Amino acid sequence: MSTITVQERNETSSSPDFERIFREHGALVYRTAYAVMGNREDADDILQTIFLRLLRREFPPDLDRNPKGYLYRATVNLSLDTLKIRRRQPRRTGDPETIETPASSSDISFDDKMHDRLYEAIAQLDPQAAEILILRYVHNTSDAAIAKMLGVSRTVVAVRLFRTRARLKKLIRSSFGENS
Repeated sequence: MSTITVQERNETSSSPDFERIFREHGALVYRTAYAVMGNREDADDILQTIFLRLLRREFPPDLDRNPKGYLYRATVNLSLDTLKIRRRQPRRTGDPETIETPASSSDISFDDKMHDRLYEAIAQLDPQAAEILILRYVHNTSDAAIAKMLGVSRTVVAVRLFRTRARLKKLIRSSFGENS
């Protein structure tokens, strides 16, 4: 087994290996980012960021072992980090003099408010809990497939899903001012 230097590995990251990984997993990264972020522009930004980081750096060992799992985790983590950062910052409207906080707009419909609160609640979840939730309900991945991807048992996945749904329900209710 030969040792590959960082420079040689970086040179190969722009080779067909990188292109193959992008072709095989780019759609998964985009769908996952879209599921977490809720819009195309953000999903495109996440997709580009993930693959630019791979292009600029050495491929991590986890990418070689399980590219789908690695890219999925990287996408969920980057998306959740982005949501957390945005939640802390006020948003600018079209008028450069006007700044509004995400929850201050009174003309947003109930569906839009619920959508925003759902994404805010997901951003508050533990990254692995959010990952399992998105795999199960957005990508419609079976518990067995999730367990295999994450290297845990089906029972662990089922228990985490149960607890995560309960936590998500509590977070959403508290965002509406309910006590349960």
